[in-house]
Amino acid sequence: MAERRIESFRQDEHGDFIAVLECGHTQHVRHRPPWQLREWVTTESGRNQRLGALLPCSECDRAVTQ
Repeated sequence: MAERRIESFRQDEHGDFIAVLECGHTQHVRHRPPWQLREWVTTESGRNQRLGALLPCSECDRAVTQ
């Protein structure tokens, strides 16, 4: 799976955070235990520490296989 760096975060209409990736695609990053353990997303400092981290981008993968 293609991995892309996180450039920034924004919130959707429900208040959930979305990572904006270097490729221009986006991905929700939720903390919803027990399925999604991302406590870092709940604080600004946690999100700031993840800037530049890699996330898999399924949109990039789909573009390659089409």
